[in-house]
Amino acid sequence: MLRKLDNKNMGRSDLGWLKSLFHFSFANYYNIDNINFGVLRVVNDDLVKSNTGFELHPHRDMEIISYVVDGELNHGDSMGNKNTITRGHVQYMSAGTGISHTEHNFGKSTSRFLQIWILPDKAGLTPNYGDYRFKWEDRKNKWLQIVSGINGDAPIKINQDANIHVLELEKDKEIDFKVGEGRQAYLIQIEGSSEINDIVLNDRDALEIVEEDITIKSIDTSHVLIIEMEKEQK
Repeated sequence: MLRKLDNKNMGRSDLGWLKSLFHFSFANYYNIDNINFGVLRVVNDDLVKSNTGFELHPHRDMEIISYVVDGELNHGDSMGNKNTITRGHVQYMSAGTGISHTEHNFGKSTSRFLQIWILPDKAGLTPNYGDYRFKWEDRKNKWLQIVSGINGDAPIKINQDANIHVLELEKDKEIDFKVGEGRQAYLIQIEGSSEINDIVLNDRDALEIVEEDITIKSIDTSHVLIIEMEKEQK
């Protein structure tokens, strides 16, 4: 089963310093039919102006992944961590019993990043933070796994049976991705456009995939992220 999600129908917010596209219900956007996709609770596509950002705020019982598309993202938290990542890099935070953090853009240009929230496999975990500077070329015309569950092989491990892969596929190239029995995936067309099993996705569109293998054909250079997980039991 495949279902395209056109970005024109997603939630939106414009606070001046921050423009957000909400894939799921968040903040002022609430849709009772669009709360989550399995354990995936939040995908926010954020544009943060230079020298602005999110001031200190708390989280708990959530696995939070930030993937930078453009510009830079500056992190600080109540555990004393401070770091800056740029295009293609990733920050991970397990909020667990509670953590407060800031996210700023101290760079010279607007920052774009995806903020992804995944429900943990249990509540009350010890808070944790990490970041990883993946090489851009490691995702060119091939899948790069950036996140896995605790027992997986990715450099970033989260407390949930979920995997995140990224890809930059050059124009007119093809690549497959398997979503087997009992599994589902959420694909984000970050940049460019592609055709996936005869469905065309443009910049910022998304695709729900349930127990179906896909073939991605790049219409132009295509930057894609996919979150694969156990199928939701209904």
